[in-house]
Amino acid sequence: MTHPEPLFRSEDELAALPASERIRYRLLRCGQRHHANDNIAEHIREGELAELKAEVASKMREVLHALVIDTDSDHNTHETAERVAKMYLEEVFRGRYVPMPSVTEFPNASRLNELMIVGPITVRSACSHHLCPIIGRVWIGILPNEHSNLIGLSKYARVCDWVMSRPQIQEEAVIMLADALQDRVKPDGLAIVMEADHFCMHWRGVKDDESAMVNSVMRGAFLKDANLRREFLALMPKKHAT
Repeated sequence: MTHPEPLFRSEDELAALPASERIRYRLLRCGQRHHANDNIAEHIREGELAELKAEVASKMREVLHALVIDTDSDHNTHETAERVAKMYLEEVFRGRYVPMPSVTEFPNASRLNELMIVGPITVRSACSHHLCPIIGRVWIGILPNEHSNLIGLSKYARVCDWVMSRPQIQEEAVIMLADALQDRVKPDGLAIVMEADHFCMHWRGVKDDESAMVNSVMRGAFLKDANLRREFLALMPKKHAT
């Protein structure tokens, strides 16, 4: 049985807690959700990521011990716990722990209002059910208006990486990506298609090596205009979309 967090802790009490408990306390105090695919960077203070990494490494050593792996005498796994902790916090789940990357925005001085397509962008994520890799490609369609903010091509890839570097399910990931881009660019229309291989299918369970998942989000003009949707889908490079 879990016990509710105290409504108030002094700074001295907080300082005595592990980093994960301090961060969780702040999240609960302000009522912020902290699911696997949520960004919690706002509630992490300077130096706490390093503490969190050491804490995860310690817990990971316990997991390896429970799996009956002798990490003391096995040179191949002697530093596995530290490697896994670094991988989770600084690489594959990094999108949970750092703010959105800086994205330079430019005014639409030329009043561009034609369809723009970015992609395919290679994305890497992880299934929140088994923490197995999700490797895929994303195509983004933008229909700007005179008030839209234009961002550089590489910035789309950075935002994609920030959103995808978390444990999640693909259906929610594309919605989160759409929300992030809609907020930044403010276009008349936004379309996203993601195609991905799920290693929870390839590596475990039925071990199906052929299945891939494709899903999309259509907003604004793409949702209302069937011709615009067809144009976007037709212009997606076929050799990359199979």
